[in-house]
Amino acid sequence: MRDPETVVREFCAAWSRRNVDELLAYFTADAVYHNIPVTPVTGHDGIRELLNMFAPTAEAAEFEILNLVSRGNLVFTERVDRFTMNGRTVALPVAGVFEIRDGKIAAWRDYFDFATWQRQVA
Repeated sequence: MRDPETVVREFCAAWSRRNVDELLAYFTADAVYHNIPVTPVTGHDGIRELLNMFAPTAEAAEFEILNLVSRGNLVFTERVDRFTMNGRTVALPVAGVFEIRDGKIAAWRDYFDFATWQRQVA
């Protein structure tokens, strides 16, 4: 079984392929994904719905990990998430917290400034 840090690094790298099924395979069946400014989603169906809003619709995606710290099953990341959408690149500074259980993501919380996202996609 992969250690929590490896799981998160591989998950972040997988975003560049923008394959929702691949991304979803990183989550436990009962996982919770919470983009803190919006309502959390639970389970594969809810997470798939949210991932479908970004991964396949983006022309490109990259999660650049600036810093990563792990302790036990918790992994904290400081990232810049970049998406190219409609020819425009959106760069979003993010602090993310991942809880790993049995080699999969059981909880993922991202903290970011929603106004920064809105300004870039408007």
